[in-house]
Amino acid sequence: MKNRFLVGSAVFVSSLAFVGCGMLPGEDDKVITVWLMKDSVSGAYLDRFTEAYEKDNPSVELEVKIQEWTGIGKKVMAALDSENPPDVIEVGNTQVAQYAESDGLRDLTLESVRDLGSEDWLPGLAEPGSINGSQYGIPWYAANRVVIYNKEIFAEAGIEELPRTRDEWLDMTAELDKGSRQGIYLAGQDWYTLAGFIWDEKGELAAESGGEWEGRLNTPAAIRGMEFYQELQALGDGPKDSDEVTPVQEIEFAKGDIAQMIDTPNSAVQIEEKNPALKGKLGFFPIPGKTAAKPGSVFTGGSDLIVPKNSSHRSAAVDVVKALAGEKWQTDLAKTMSYVPNKTTLADAIQGHEATSAMAAGAAQGRATPNSPKWANVELDNPIKRYMTAVLQGEDPEIASEVAVAEITAALR
Repeated sequence: MKNRFLVGSAVFVSSLAFVGCGMLPGEDDKVITVWLMKDSVSGAYLDRFTEAYEKDNPSVELEVKIQEWTGIGKKVMAALDSENPPDVIEVGNTQVAQYAESDGLRDLTLESVRDLGSEDWLPGLAEPGSINGSQYGIPWYAANRVVIYNKEIFAEAGIEELPRTRDEWLDMTAELDKGSRQGIYLAGQDWYTLAGFIWDEKGELAAESGGEWEGRLNTPAAIRGMEFYQELQALGDGPKDSDEVTPVQEIEFAKGDIAQMIDTPNSAVQIEEKNPALKGKLGFFPIPGKTAAKPGSVFTGGSDLIVPKNSSHRSAAVDVVKALAGEKWQTDLAKTMSYVPNKTTLADAIQGHEATSAMAAGAAQGRATPNSPKWANVELDNPIKRYMTAVLQGEDPEIASEVAVAEITAALR
């Protein structure tokens, strides 16, 4: 095994590196450089994957370089514009459109359709990777929000059945919201959660029309999503004018008087660290949908894998992507990192894991942010957050939405 894991300018040689390798690389050997993001996978996973891959492909040496999320956009854009980019890059699923606009990505449509079973991919990973009918990003892993609940508070309230519809959820949360106890902690500017409610109503945050992107928060469907958010948010004491990190909602939940919150399951670890008395008392269920037929829509976060057009080893790079996105290493990744695998057909890999199974159920209804290369402009000074606060503080949603739509549209033009 010949791999080297690099972080910044420092070189870390894997404990398995070069073991059993008695020869220098030959003329046909290829060094495939892979950029992965910090904390996406464990060192043990990388060791297993690299050892197995290099054993099966003796002419390939994998060189994995770990990247920081901060500033990664500019770094990737510079790499795509260079003559010697890395061969494979992990990117956030919502970043693919921005990189594809640079014309620096390899079109992976043929490989994804023929070899990777793209019909079963999670939509929240696959759709952002597809630009104008071409697949540039190959889904790698996903994570999304679920409802985290305090089992002890549910038991004290006599609640035995978890809700499967929005109406059931509202009724149950109202029952929990009594005395000094909060039915749910939902910050007023949790716009990712709002997006799911809007999608359930068949609305959009923004959409493309006539080749131009425009905001869509003013449609009846989007307003219905905001009205549901308003009903739910009122069943707790979450702030109306800040998001879920001000104050940090895990710290609030750890105080022990909140029945539910909405976040990714790994938040439970932080909650238990803040309040060890809650260890073993936290449960998880998918965000309920409008009917019991399926869970509610959720924003899917996660990563796709891309191959730069200027890669010196494009075919070999695609083979590495196929391995990482294939069933064997997707199953390993899901079990190792508690991620949702990239296909709905791999749900058995996380069977028996309450938190990850709840995520996977929601991920089947997952979506990503609007697939505009300029969507990052919206998030820089997010008008959706201001819109939410305005409505929660009493402004007419139709009037408030018009202001937000104008700002979103301007950011996307």
